[in-house]
Amino acid sequence: MTTREIRRAHVGLREANQHFSRIMQRVRAGEEVVLTERGEPFARIVPIRYSRQEAVIRQMVKEGLLRPAEKPGIMPDWKPRRVRGGILSTQVLREERDSR
Repeated sequence: MTTREIRRAHVGLREANQHFSRIMQRVRAGEEVVLTERGEPFARIVPIRYSRQEAVIRQMVKEGLLRPAEKPGIMPDWKPRRVRGGILSTQVLREERDSR
């Protein structure tokens, strides 16, 4: 199935209510489900389409290679920390780099 070919299923509200799990399996498989009431369509349930980058990130999280952020939003600006008795971490890195 190409991205332009979208499979659609029309499902009545009663059936959708009684077989919700089955309907969600169809959506997970890429199918679009149109909910109807008395034969008239009124809502669509569609799978979320992720970009390639989002799909890779989701896969890496699933495999345990990445961990999602604990807090949403933009990361704060980085500030050097003091280590080893009050020396800045950037200074420690410079010293280690210079000693090689």
